[in-house]
Amino acid sequence: MLVAMPLYEYHCSACHSTFELLRDMAAASEPAPCGECGESTHVARRITSFVRIGGAASEAPIATGAPSAGGCCGGACGCH
Repeated sequence: MLVAMPLYEYHCSACHSTFELLRDMAAASEPAPCGECGESTHVARRITSFVRIGGAASEAPIATGAPSAGGCCGGACGCH
């Protein structure tokens, strides 16, 4: 069984360091010890964004602009 372990970013307000941890999604908001000072009461998870640049040629392109005629799926589902 494959378990997803997202990478979370945390900031310690005690020593002003930022660090990342691979953690289970259920543990994302639990206290995390700072890698610099060891403090865990002054550590907060930061909101981070993920940007992907590039990709394999076989991947579908990212949709841009207005949807084509036929609604959300282009009419493939028969809803329009």
